[in-house]
Amino acid sequence: MVSIPTAKVQLRGDVRKVLAAMTNEERASASEQARSLLEQQPAWQNARSILFFAPLPGELDIWPLLAKAQACGKIVALPRLMVDTATYTACPIQDPARDLETGAFGIREPAARCAVEPLNKLDLILVPGVAFDLTGRRLGRGKGFYDQLLTAVRGKTCGIAFDQQIVREVPVEPHDKVLNCILTPTRWIEL
Repeated sequence: MVSIPTAKVQLRGDVRKVLAAMTNEERASASEQARSLLEQQPAWQNARSILFFAPLPGELDIWPLLAKAQACGKIVALPRLMVDTATYTACPIQDPARDLETGAFGIREPAARCAVEPLNKLDLILVPGVAFDLTGRRLGRGKGFYDQLLTAVRGKTCGIAFDQQIVREVPVEPHDKVLNCILTPTRWIEL
């Protein structure tokens, strides 16, 4: 029998191969579909504060919704890695061009001067991942930072994925957190 950590490594590799086969046009079209579907959801419409993430190349791109959320008066925050504690905190931003810098893993995150928003005050938490299943289990990149973040939130947690990232079963360990919903370009899955 394969260990859970080994199964996670294998699944990450399998999903990354499938995603690598997508063209830039397919990614852009799918991202646009997903953003449109998200905007139709009550969880989005009713959220006063949203934790975004800065998508990496190859991830579903929700970034254009950041400006739309701000234009509607929503508080928009992004995670910032606190290197000394190896935990994420949420920081609201006003101007992405001014308030963001490259963080520890090459990911855009709020600058140190940005205020901190308590994680338990966020209404909607958009969560990246490598793979998801239909029970809300998520496979991250392997460091566990998002699972730590998810233990502190009270708002609705939503996995953001291409349809190709939905798998039959994500192997989990006790520290892995289950999400409330998943958004793909073709589905809004409430759990």
